Amino acid sequence: MIVVTGATGNVGRTLVQLLVEAGEQVTALSRRTPEATDAALPAGVRHVAADLADPNAVRPALEGADALFLLVAGEDPHGLLKQAKDAGVRRVVLLSSQGVGTRPDTYLHAAGFEAAVAASGLEWTVLRSGGMASNAFAWIAPIRAHRVAAAPFGEVGLPFVDPADVAAVAATVLREDGHHGATYVLTGPAATTPRERAAAIAEAIGEPVEFHEQTPEEARAQLSEVMPPAVVEGTLAILGTPTPEEQQPTPDIDRILGRPAHPFTTWAHRNAPAFR
Repeated sequence: MIVVTGATGNVGRTLVQLLVEAGEQVTALSRRTPEATDAALPAGVRHVAADLADPNAVRPALEGADALFLLVAGEDPHGLLKQAKDAGVRRVVLLSSQGVGTRPDTYLHAAGFEAAVAASGLEWTVLRSGGMASNAFAWIAPIRAHRVAAAPFGEVGLPFVDPADVAAVAATVLREDGHHGATYVLTGPAATTPRERAAAIAEAIGEPVEFHEQTPEEARAQLSEVMPPAVVEGTLAILGTPTPEEQQPTPDIDRILGRPAHPFTTWAHRNAPAFR
């Protein structure tokens, strides 16, 4: 049995579906119920409501599990992993961030989870995701209301990754041997700019979308509503002055899945109804 944390999120809900289609028994763990997030679970999937901030609350979901898909959440990765090991879990796959490798002084929280996983005594694999295409969901309200998308650094490209590709890689390494001790960096196949991503959504919905380039100050104020200050500054640094490594697509999705990563346009067409 495989436990998926964050099971109602952009990666988790697809991962649950892929695992069920592969014939696996799945326990879906999330803070909120699927009904509260419009993320219906496949038939036969057990759901456990728990917060990763409380390792003891997670234990009931782990009983009988062989593998665990873990998010970076809460402040006690060692406690979470001890609960997993005590419950009989033998393999953990951690969804982390590319920033651990490119900006270690900023991504200390995720780095702490990576270190805990490596020291857990379990089989482990780390998936370092680049920026996700689903970040564009922040444009749903302004595109629906005004056909406008706003972002800073409109001409700076990054290879945003489709969450469905992250889920597909996770499903593979959760079920296959040969990935113990590996750290994979997951990106899209090509860098795209915010202006290009807005145009891709416009093409997907069949309506013009105006792109508005925010000043860094405007973006900082908006991000500060949902992020702590250190994360805001790290995010703006990646968006505005990415390192060459952050702008370079990686081959890991292709290697693991045997196919290229999806371009942003694929994500945009799949999610076009959200923006109409």
